[in-house]
Amino acid sequence: MGKKGYLAMRTDTDTTDLISSDLRDLGNAAKKLATHAIKLGGLGFGTTFLEWLASFAAIYLLILDRTNWKTNILTALLIPYIFFSLPSILFNFFSGQVGKWIAFIAVVLRLFFPKRFPDWLEMPAALILVIVVAPSLFSSTIRGDWIGLVICLAIGCYLLQEHIRASGGFRNSFTQRHGISNSIGLILLLVYPVWALVLHFL
Repeated sequence: MGKKGYLAMRTDTDTTDLISSDLRDLGNAAKKLATHAIKLGGLGFGTTFLEWLASFAAIYLLILDRTNWKTNILTALLIPYIFFSLPSILFNFFSGQVGKWIAFIAVVLRLFFPKRFPDWLEMPAALILVIVVAPSLFSSTIRGDWIGLVICLAIGCYLLQEHIRASGGFRNSFTQRHGISNSIGLILLLVYPVWALVLHFL
């Protein structure tokens, strides 16, 4: 009787120790999971923030070029850059009915009232047209893949080096009129694809 009681007590103690050990392991696993989730969430937030920042920088440079920058650089490349970097919320908004109506009105104005169609609206209208008529291969596959990021990076590098060359050097690109804003905008075009590519291949 005493021996049986001793065995029972020992078994209960072993079971309690096993449960405590399992609970500790579960707690450690939960902590590691939470840490990794926070890190990944932070990286994802950083990517999303840079995506919005790069898109607005490209739109800003496009507007600036149509108004008072008036550079000889091939700023039409900003159209595919915006196409590949535009956040999904805005892309889906403009690829829907709203974008179709904007594209329709722009085409009608350009065809029937060319003198009343301002020059600065040509590039934004072209952007909306590209978004609306883009095949699904580009809009759903390449746009969210590393290929689109590489295209954005190539466009950003090309525009930045052309801007520096046209300004007469890196230092001059920051000292000319609108130099700082233009140069910072072009540098921002590089930050997003570089960051997203690093995360993609990690």
